[in-house]
Amino acid sequence: MTEEEFDTNYTEALDAVLAAMAEEPEINPDKFYSMVCLLENLRFFSPVLYSAIRKKNP
Repeated sequence: MTEEEFDTNYTEALDAVLAAMAEEPEINPDKFYSMVCLLENLRFFSPVLYSAIRKKNP
């Protein structure tokens, strides 16, 4: 898997989590906003995660 493929898959997974949370009526909007910020920050670190995984799996 290339870095671009990893980034695409990772982004899709994070978007799926957000979509599932957005559809849940019991989610507190303030907590949802905090989670969105957290997940967006995780998205920023995609290249770092890819490098860490790549080093463990030659």
